[in-house]
Amino acid sequence: MLRGFYNAAQAMIHQQRELNSISNNVINVNTPGFRTERVVLNTFMEELILVRGRTRLSGTFHQTYVENNRVNLEQSNFDFTGSRFDMAIWGNVYFNIRTTTEIPNVYQTRNGQFELDSEGYLTLGRAGRVQGQNGDIYIGHDDFVVDPDGTIRNDDGVIDVLLLSYIPPDADVRKISDTLFSYDGDGILPPGETFDIIQGGFEKSNVDANLEMARAMEVQRLYEANSAILKYIDTMNSRSVSIAKSGQAM
Repeated sequence: MLRGFYNAAQAMIHQQRELNSISNNVINVNTPGFRTERVVLNTFMEELILVRGRTRLSGTFHQTYVENNRVNLEQSNFDFTGSRFDMAIWGNVYFNIRTTTEIPNVYQTRNGQFELDSEGYLTLGRAGRVQGQNGDIYIGHDDFVVDPDGTIRNDDGVIDVLLLSYIPPDADVRKISDTLFSYDGDGILPPGETFDIIQGGFEKSNVDANLEMARAMEVQRLYEANSAILKYIDTMNSRSVSIAKSGQAM
């Protein structure tokens, strides 16, 4: 009975985390550059149970636990706006953003809805400044174009070249915010890998709202089923205790 309690309760915890992940995906369905998250489960094929009062281990069962949330880096569609400040990427490279925090860090993003700050630098909202090969990219005004290879130029010549980091589509990244990621790899573009920077549009979220809603209904049904099992086991335990007490009274 105790094993049943443990398994059902553990399954409910997993499914609650799944629902939280799905909810976050759905909320960000319209967030540029957002990447879907999935809960990753690992499995112990055999878990030993320590029986209290004995000197040896007894019993085995299949055990799962939540390891982490894995980010889906799949390419998404573009929204073309015609704005000079909107940039999209076709390929497996990412923009680099230097944060404005007390201790600045550089993170990667696919959110290309940029703007100018009060000093004329290209920024991603309040997240930080867009990085070029020479550091923060200073535009000064909005008369500029971006070539497919990331070169930023105006009538006077080259301003800078976008600093881009390569991240494999199956890589494990850590989310810093909804659109900022941290990747431990070197970010160097491998031979034969190509990309294009597209000015005048941005990459949309890769969340499939229909798929997320279907997953939400499936996970909710599993949660309710495990809840019912938990209640049933509790009822059986209560009856067992009552029978045991009745037997002692006799």
